[in-house]
Amino acid sequence: MAQGNALPKRGFVYRQLKKYRFALNDLGARYSLIPNDPVLDAQQFDWTSRVARHWQAIRDEALAIYAHRDAIPPLRRISPDHRRIAGDDRWRSFFLIGYGNEVPENMARAPRTAELVRQIPRLNSAFFSILAPGAHIVRHRGVSKSFFTAHLGLGVPADRQACRMQVDDRTVHWANGEWTIFDDTYEHEVWNDSDEPRIILLCQVGRPLRAPGSWMAAAFDWYIKRSPFVAEAKREMRQWEDAMQDAENRA
Repeated sequence: MAQGNALPKRGFVYRQLKKYRFALNDLGARYSLIPNDPVLDAQQFDWTSRVARHWQAIRDEALAIYAHRDAIPPLRRISPDHRRIAGDDRWRSFFLIGYGNEVPENMARAPRTAELVRQIPRLNSAFFSILAPGAHIVRHRGVSKSFFTAHLGLGVPADRQACRMQVDDRTVHWANGEWTIFDDTYEHEVWNDSDEPRIILLCQVGRPLRAPGSWMAAAFDWYIKRSPFVAEAKREMRQWEDAMQDAENRA
């Protein structure tokens, strides 16, 4: 797959969003209908238990895909903006839905998972996120308060203490069949110091907001879905689809 070290140039609107994101996120926090805490209680969302009941079926589909792990794209390849926080190929992401765009071939490879994630209100993205042993995602923060992030544990290393995430000043550990939900606009960092991969279902979900926060979120969502950022990811995904098909044909 083609790759380079330099980030592609971004347009004026993208640069302005990055520049003023903290002020915009303060407004998002003001109009949020859920707490503005770094880590959120999964039980406050009614969809979490419905999906988690079927975590083993989701896990089985994720493991079948993981069998072709070399054909699962490293996130920094399909999203150049992630190169700063993922310095190598140990963080791989198998997208089912990205910024509202379904990946039909991947949805077909995980039909039960696809059916379940479609039931999540305001779902923006859903993918299997895989951290190889020794992976480290450096401290960073997300761009927009318009979303929160939900992780469903599928293949958590037996040594849970060695596989962890720090969100703001809190350290959290994943568990199979359980959701870990957090606000990624807080600084966070991830380590897998175990000798096993960590496999989760990662969902990015629209934050419930009251107006005018909801209007700003809708405008951001409209822009990002049509941005060069998403267009680049789609191009890269098409190339990785060829790699996955080759891997499946050889199996």
